[in-house]
Amino acid sequence: MEQNVFFLPHEGLKLAELAEFLGAELANSDYADVIVRSVAPISRARAGDVCYILSRRNRDELATCEASAVICDKALADLVPPNIPVILSSNPHAAFAMAGGLFYPAALRPVVFSGESEIAPSAVIDPSARLEKGVIVEPLAVIGAHAEIGEGTRIGAHSVIGPNVKIGRDCSIAAGASILCALLGNGVIIHNGARIGQDGFGYAPGPRGMIKIVQIGRVIIQDNVEIGANTSIDRGTMDDTVIGEGTKIDNQVQIGHNVQIGRHCAIVAQVGIAGSAKIGNGVQIGGQVGIKGHVTIGDGVQIAAQSGIMTDLAAGGQYGGTPGRPLNDYLRDVAQQMSKTKLRGKKPGGEQND
Repeated sequence: MEQNVFFLPHEGLKLAELAEFLGAELANSDYADVIVRSVAPISRARAGDVCYILSRRNRDELATCEASAVICDKALADLVPPNIPVILSSNPHAAFAMAGGLFYPAALRPVVFSGESEIAPSAVIDPSARLEKGVIVEPLAVIGAHAEIGEGTRIGAHSVIGPNVKIGRDCSIAAGASILCALLGNGVIIHNGARIGQDGFGYAPGPRGMIKIVQIGRVIIQDNVEIGANTSIDRGTMDDTVIGEGTKIDNQVQIGHNVQIGRHCAIVAQVGIAGSAKIGNGVQIGGQVGIKGHVTIGDGVQIAAQSGIMTDLAAGGQYGGTPGRPLNDYLRDVAQQMSKTKLRGKKPGGEQND
């Protein structure tokens, strides 16, 4: 890989300092002063890079690895060549993520690319809006009447912050995002093109067609939520749409009106959640899952990609398929269907049909 001009390597850190930061252990103190500057996958790690392994399947890649350190669990340390320092961690994946954030802090959230350090002259800010010190507003952003924005927050170019919207401290609102009828906590990240707080999809059949139902609720986004590019979150009809603390939402997700999502959930790209669904805490939802309106999904549920959820799901379970059912049942159904398909493809005597 050629030099990445978008994210330059760190100036350098000693392995002993990195291990301390990660809350991990450097297996051999003789390597304490080795300098590391970047993270990389095992397949192309070079001197100055840190990589990690999670299983013995990485054995072959380690044989040609040239990294300056490998993060791994103690049970896998024997796989690492003796010339490569080992950082022992009980959670190598999380430790590697922390290392990446330490080396490349600018990559953790949208950056100010216009060079502005305060408020751009071309930004349009209503006189009644209240901005705390340290707020950065990039060119052509629009901030409506009585909006409030907390210290250290960045408002990206061409973004729109509606009237009376409140955004907490140390938030990042990327270019082209729009935020209406919403209250955001601290440390929230909204990526490019996300749409927050537009009216939900609500209509009542009438004698002359569909009658629009007014949407007068809000969107409540709690602390440390991250919302991906081009995701849409509709405001509530009369109650609020709520996204719980620490939840991470990928790109191109649609969240309908009155949906309530708990804390520390992970929702992957192209998920669609219909109105008034309730999602518990710690729920993980795979890509392209569709969730019916008004269903309740319990705490800790995991849903496989491309599933269709039509009914309530009990807490702690794993589910898959359409309609969604316990994952083992779904996998058994798929295996049986594949077996039947193979049998239909064979002629009498075991020959394969054309």
